[in-house]
Amino acid sequence: MVYENPDGVKIGLEVHVQLNKLKTKLFCGCSTDYHNDEPNTHVCPVCLGLPGSLPVINERAVEFAIRIGLALSCEIVEQTQFHRKNYYYPDLPKGFQTTQYDYPIASKGKVIIEGEDGERVIRITRAHMEEDPGRLQHIGTIEKSKGTLINYNRSGMTLIEIVSEPDMRSPKEARRYLDKLRSILDYLDVFNGDLEGAMRVDANVSVFGGERVEIKNISSFKGAERALLYEIMRQKNHVRRGGEIVMETRHFDEARGVTISMRTKEAEHDYRYFPEPDLVPLRVAERAPEIQKALPELPDARRERFLRQYEMSNMHARALTNEIKVADFYEDVAGKVNPKDAAVWVADILRGELNYRDLGIDAFAAKDIVTIIELVTENRITEQSGVEVIRTILDHGGKPQDIVKDKGLLKVEDDIVAKAVKEAIAENPEAVTDYLGGKEKSLNFVVGKVMQKTKGRADAREVRERLVKDLNDQS
Repeated sequence: MVYENPDGVKIGLEVHVQLNKLKTKLFCGCSTDYHNDEPNTHVCPVCLGLPGSLPVINERAVEFAIRIGLALSCEIVEQTQFHRKNYYYPDLPKGFQTTQYDYPIASKGKVIIEGEDGERVIRITRAHMEEDPGRLQHIGTIEKSKGTLINYNRSGMTLIEIVSEPDMRSPKEARRYLDKLRSILDYLDVFNGDLEGAMRVDANVSVFGGERVEIKNISSFKGAERALLYEIMRQKNHVRRGGEIVMETRHFDEARGVTISMRTKEAEHDYRYFPEPDLVPLRVAERAPEIQKALPELPDARRERFLRQYEMSNMHARALTNEIKVADFYEDVAGKVNPKDAAVWVADILRGELNYRDLGIDAFAAKDIVTIIELVTENRITEQSGVEVIRTILDHGGKPQDIVKDKGLLKVEDDIVAKAVKEAIAENPEAVTDYLGGKEKSLNFVVGKVMQKTKGRADAREVRERLVKDLNDQS
């Protein structure tokens, strides 16, 4: 199947990743652990841009940037240099942003995602280092704000801006790209994606080969998908009414689910880039081989290993390796029970229950799922009872053995099942006649009656097989 893109949708993303696992900011010694503190308490003359203050590069930040570039299959530049990007905005106390311009630390990389019609390569144009501005908090909506508060705790935090080519053709592909990018960054252990401002997205989108529109500062992946869906619809409707798309910058109002025009799009020359005189050029390529050797096993490599080592399906391998915590959890479980059984229970059943409750894998203990799998494989409880144990632990807590005992979930003996089957056949002659007459679905009704009689403690699959055998013997 070839994916059709009749509207010529093109999407490119600029993702700003805050390296919040660094202990200090990019150019000063202020702590990065500011997220739960009062506003403007993690600041100093450097990150406030006070006259006479001088920046000093965070060496660990450079290492993290190289690590990200290598994980994205990028080329690492021989020598890089910081520039001043000049523009005035209240959250930028210096009146310029220190960033990389002509010589980004990494370029020409790629990320592989599941596209609309199979595997798809999204090209990475560049990944460069820059400092984070402060945070603006509007009193009311951005259109009708009565005032704006500024928190400079974030000012000067290390950002890596990862810029893609416009290779995505739908909001769904953009969401998958963002999910894959976060997965890679989690494996690298360079940021905590659960913290506010850890990943912010600017999206560039065009339709029908027209001008691109930029949507700024989208704060969530779900928000990015919603913003793109709205903006694509807005542009298509505007063109179909005879209008012309102009290059502009828009804001996504998450509460209303709409994009709002902010200003016409700036060109590069508007920023008057020039080399940062207070920071010397950095030679970085020579550090890449050593950092390359220390890279962890990344999601794609781990998926391939899971396929080989545990002989699981590709669907399970993808589901189990998308998040490093889930992958680690699975390998802990697979070391104690049959790996294929572990894949089904962790990827399909446990993650389904966790997602339903909006919980992460940390909400469940690996030893508990091991116990549940053992109880099922030892034929002591049914799979349905195993699911009930999981749900009980998530909703009320407790230990698997205690829940099985308290709820009476141990499987009934064969003779009790056999008796319940005979009774169900005798008590439901109409359903039996329909089944014998070719109506297969009628058997489900009889299975349900047996399960009622055994209070759900029989295995439904075994009950069905026993019913089929007994009814065939009768006929």
